[in-house]
Amino acid sequence: SCIGIFSFFQFLANTILAAVKTFTIKYFNSLLYISGIISNKNISGLKSICCFIIFSNHVWILMGYAKLGQKGGGILSRLYCRTFILAERQNDINRVVHVVAEIGMMSQRIRLEVMKQLKDKYGNLYNHNNVIMTGTHTHSGAGGYVQYTLLMLSSGGLIKPTLNAIVDGIVKSIDMAHQNMVQGHIFIGTGLVENSQINRSPLSYLQNSVSERRRYSSNVDKEMTLLKMVADNGQEIGMFSWFAVHPVSMNNTNLLVNSDNAGYAAYLFEQEKNEGYLPGKGPFVAAFTSSNLGDVSPNTKGPHCINTGESCENMGNYCLIGGAKLCIATGPGADMFQSTQIIGRHIYSNAKEIYTKASKEIDGPISSVHRWVDMSNVTVQLNSTHTAKTCKPALGYSFAAGTMDGPGMFNFTQGTTEGDPIWDSIRDLFLVRPSNELIECHKPKPILLPIGELTKPYPWQSKIVDIQMFTIGSAAFVGLPGEFTTMSGRRVREAVKKEFEIQRKAGMDIIISGLSNIYTHYITTYEEYQVQRYEGGSTIFGPHTLSAYIQLFQGLARALATVKTNSNIPEPPILNITKLNFLPPIMDKKPLGQKYGDVLKDVQPTYKVGEIAEVHFVGANPRSSTEYMANFTFLTVEKHDNISKSWQVLHDDASWDTRLIWKKDTMGQSTSIIEWHISKTSESGKYRIQYFGHSKELFSSVCAFNGSSSTFEVSN
Repeated sequence: SCIGIFSFFQFLANTILAAVKTFTIKYFNSLLYISGIISNKNISGLKSICCFIIFSNHVWILMGYAKLGQKGGGILSRLYCRTFILAERQNDINRVVHVVAEIGMMSQRIRLEVMKQLKDKYGNLYNHNNVIMTGTHTHSGAGGYVQYTLLMLSSGGLIKPTLNAIVDGIVKSIDMAHQNMVQGHIFIGTGLVENSQINRSPLSYLQNSVSERRRYSSNVDKEMTLLKMVADNGQEIGMFSWFAVHPVSMNNTNLLVNSDNAGYAAYLFEQEKNEGYLPGKGPFVAAFTSSNLGDVSPNTKGPHCINTGESCENMGNYCLIGGAKLCIATGPGADMFQSTQIIGRHIYSNAKEIYTKASKEIDGPISSVHRWVDMSNVTVQLNSTHTAKTCKPALGYSFAAGTMDGPGMFNFTQGTTEGDPIWDSIRDLFLVRPSNELIECHKPKPILLPIGELTKPYPWQSKIVDIQMFTIGSAAFVGLPGEFTTMSGRRVREAVKKEFEIQRKAGMDIIISGLSNIYTHYITTYEEYQVQRYEGGSTIFGPHTLSAYIQLFQGLARALATVKTNSNIPEPPILNITKLNFLPPIMDKKPLGQKYGDVLKDVQPTYKVGEIAEVHFVGANPRSSTEYMANFTFLTVEKHDNISKSWQVLHDDASWDTRLIWKKDTMGQSTSIIEWHISKTSESGKYRIQYFGHSKELFSSVCAFNGSSSTFEVSN
């Protein structure tokens, strides 16, 4: 659950504690991997990869669960950015760009800065109308790239190195796509993905009418939609898929950067198509992104009380002994790592089947439209006689409860429709009392955080929201600016499809891309909102939010049909935030008499496949390597070639078979642990593990170093 924990009060408490723990706090690395991997349409292509890695200048808090103690401590997999540019053959000025970045969510700040750079490079060729940016929603990536106060508080501030890494990576990804366009064809396919998701708010879903629910076989959308891209010469260029599931197989105890289940699916697909290449290095691109995932979890065993093992599938996800914080859902595996791979493999294998069978070609003109909307002031036409309005942003008590994927703290519970005088008093003392207008507008939500009425030190939430849509022939792509629940997404699809039919464009395939351009938390149906589960408590623009979006997207469909795309809302600003970094500087230290990269604990002489080769090095904060990341890896697993008498790199830090775990003790000395989980397909032979890094001691410059394990044998 995004912001799956109520971190504001935790932030206040931790700020006080930090003052007395200055000399004992553990400094964990903060890292963000953004890499460009490209493809296009018709113009579909992919030739090269750009990798940007940065360890932001702070104790990095992972973005997604809003858990301040979840600080980055290593890497399981790199995070990539994949961009497809699609253009018409006859008039290639008509084009659209779809970016998928493996980050928690796309932020308005990222979008504004990317568009500014694209304007400088390409003029009006790439603009707000034809560029859509989405985040895959992994909850194991870097925070610090959102310019509004609420999310800055829960992710360490606005961290410029993190923000710059994402922006630069996306721009480079678009550049590479632009430079490598080839003519080709797009095919669309669909199929069902089983055993990979459950509805985490089934009691909310049941609030929707019986007649509406009977039209669907499940309380989650199991359908995956996929685009297959092939060049005119027959070369397979890539694929792009949409599927509704939260990338939260890795839970809120994880400290390793990774792209979760969707990223693992992309890794498997690309490794199969790019045989012989290291991850992220081959010509084929597989992008996996989300659709209406708001109430959809990959933790298929469902919610259970971790102390008793009993089910806690109730309105509050509440355990009789221990409360809500002990009600946690788990995936199908023995641990979160195995669950991530199981769900990711399900997604991959189904995508592969759909990809193989995809035969319906998408062709025709390309059109796109984008508008800025003040979502705090939309008049909604409910019927022929009644209207309603959206509200200034506010978060309810159930927002603080989190979900079964990541419970909150202080035993807030979902399904809360009445406030608490103690918490209200704390809110009024430290923040502001919500206005009567705001309270009335959001009913039955009891307001915990009136983020639309909070402006210091900066606005807490943007009221100006992107809405966007583009069409390629008979396919329409809708950019959803948040997490739409299952039924919310279904209503959007149906409304847009019906509007196209009214505009005499029948038979359109409607594809919805979640978490596009800006993050506005959740969007439930009006009926789901009434019971105020987590998703309803996080529907920030009030009970009529979905109706407003449907009305707006219908307007975009009409605009595409009538070629009227003007907007009278000005572009929101890039806020001038210069210093809002809550995290400490780098101060590396090494043990007396040792060097960075020295082996502290060596590998064993021999291993069998299925075992884990592990080596400990004298480490340094990975953030010191910031300036050297473009062609850099922190580790390699190398096999000795008896013929050439040389070492061949088989794995680097982008592989899901390797892990870099970085730890710093209370004396300021750090250890880098490298693990290689030896797969069953590994060949027998002689191997070694190498570690690379940069150190930055107090009053000294950055120095490169490396270390190597002893050689060891692997046997089948």
